Amino acid sequence: MSRIEQLIDEIEEYIDSCKYQPLSTTKILVNKEELEELLVELRLRVPDEIKQYQKIISNQEAILNEARTQADTMVAEATAQTNELVNEHEIMQKAYAQANAVVEDATAQAQAIVDKAVDDANNIRQGSIQYTDDMLRSLQAIINHTMEESRGRMDAFISSLQSSYDIVSSNRQELAGGIVKEEPVNEAPTGEQK
Repeated sequence: MSRIEQLIDEIEEYIDSCKYQPLSTTKILVNKEELEELLVELRLRVPDEIKQYQKIISNQEAILNEARTQADTMVAEATAQTNELVNEHEIMQKAYAQANAVVEDATAQAQAIVDKAVDDANNIRQGSIQYTDDMLRSLQAIINHTMEESRGRMDAFISSLQSSYDIVSSNRQELAGGIVKEEPVNEAPTGEQK
């Protein structure tokens, strides 16, 4: 099991171990720092595993080179045998026939080796791509799940603030009904004003 798979298991175990929010069976309380630490390590590990798969894929060239070397060696041996057999006319004809058979066998074997090497390399490459895609899909699901939970917590927080705001507004309106405004008192007109 790779470290990325272990980290994904740890994140899932961590989410499963979180307590539910009061009065909820779907929302959980998450320690942001712990979850961020696990996600940071996961981000750091993904490039390392991708490098390992790229190294496996790069071995494809080595396998093909080895197959070509073996094919060249077989052809060289066949040519050497042909040269040894070419002394007389009858021997020459036999040599050509044997050489052609050896060359055909060597070519067929070389082609089989090259085909197998290419097939193995393609299988390794495809497996690497599939594995990386599976890991990224798991990571995408975890991030999406975390975003949905965060969105839910934010909605609950805004709803709680709105409720508090409504209570404060209601209390202020009740208080406003009890405030008595004093009207200014008119003074009696003086004798000069008469």
